[in-house]
Amino acid sequence: MRSFFLLAGFVLGVSPLIFGQNLPQEVDARAIRKIYDLALTESSCYQWLYHLTKEVGGRMAGTPQSAAAIAYGQQIMDTLGLDRVYLQECTVPTWVRGEPEQVRIINSSQIGTQDLHALSLGNSVGTGPDGLAAEVIEVHSLDEVEKLGRAKIAGKIVFYNRPMDPTQLSTGAAYGGAVDQRGLGAARAAEYGAVAALVRSMTTRLDDYPHTGAMRYQDGIEPIPSLAISTNDAELLSRLLKKEAVRVFVRSTCRPTPPAISYNVIGEIKGSTYPDEIILVGGHLDSWDPGEGAHDDGTGCVHAMEVIELLKKMNYQPQRTIRCVLFMNEENGLGGARAYWAASNEAKEYHLAAIESDSGGFTPRGFSCDADDEVFVQKFQSLYAWSPLLEPYGLTLEKGSSGADISGLKSQKGLLIGFKPDSQRYFDYHHTAIDTFEAVNKRELELGAASMTALVYLLDKYGL
Repeated sequence: MRSFFLLAGFVLGVSPLIFGQNLPQEVDARAIRKIYDLALTESSCYQWLYHLTKEVGGRMAGTPQSAAAIAYGQQIMDTLGLDRVYLQECTVPTWVRGEPEQVRIINSSQIGTQDLHALSLGNSVGTGPDGLAAEVIEVHSLDEVEKLGRAKIAGKIVFYNRPMDPTQLSTGAAYGGAVDQRGLGAARAAEYGAVAALVRSMTTRLDDYPHTGAMRYQDGIEPIPSLAISTNDAELLSRLLKKEAVRVFVRSTCRPTPPAISYNVIGEIKGSTYPDEIILVGGHLDSWDPGEGAHDDGTGCVHAMEVIELLKKMNYQPQRTIRCVLFMNEENGLGGARAYWAASNEAKEYHLAAIESDSGGFTPRGFSCDADDEVFVQKFQSLYAWSPLLEPYGLTLEKGSSGADISGLKSQKGLLIGFKPDSQRYFDYHHTAIDTFEAVNKRELELGAASMTALVYLLDKYGL
């Protein structure tokens, strides 16, 4: 609590004074203006994204498409004049979707037989080639399954239908409040004898596009198939269940497969003065398979590489080591991130700051920051002093989450930073067939790269 009041006091009363006394504002303002001008006129990130999405496509870890993405990321970094570009081995779980899923309301007295839009969830087992049919029971929480108990759950398909909270201004917060159904719903239902789980897709929008995503099972409990259905179909099924008992047929042939060797792609510019202080920029190279992985997270990868390109175009020689990391397997286990954390800690590295872009390529709104409690207030104070340079570009700084791939670096006691674009449309595309290149606006993408580069410039010049 004491640290909160210290931080609040700094933000409200002290930071403008420190900024005015210690930072050459005009020089930095001109440098940041140049970063934005270059990003909006000479950047390559949009054409890189085109190749990653249109030429490579969906990039589940361990697939040939992910191998093609690794090769492309390394190829691009090799053209940027970095001091070192290399691959870092990691082990990743793999999973195969199989044939197109079938989810069908059968013999309803109200609507007859009707197909629903569905996708198996990542890591799910399948039903087998014959499929299964059972009565559906609707619930709105994991606790509700427990309260209903085996007597009402056994032999049924459990339908999780708690929407993302539309009153949350941050759709990320709304997602966090609903995604436990996807991640843990099948395991909880299986514990009480259910034969399958259906989950309302994680979006505030009503449409016909199902959203996949990772789920996990509980050791010692027989796994059951788990699938997401579109929000329109979730509304339909819920209305129907209020009128009659409903039976649904489900067929899926997905299956987990053995782990595979994959790679992170890493490139860096060695710092001229403080080479042991690392500033990381990154995104994750893998994506789910229904779409092209454009917003999640092709945009993050090209943002990170564009930071390097923009610094090079400015002929900027960093004092600290700037490292670009394209992580593998964020979506389905963090295999790449865990390998990176382990190698970094073993080498006794120090990440002064790590910035991850994994919230899409929409209009930049700012950055959210996290760190070990021991150092957060001091480091955030230093960062917040630069607010007058960032605010003209619509960027704010706040305490909050950073990114899954950089979260394991917290023990190094640097500042972990999440790039935060406007969140309102992100979950319309997240993990769907419509997360494609066409969904990304070129100017918004370039503004995001400029925003990250501006922050890297300040971090490198002044440290924390």
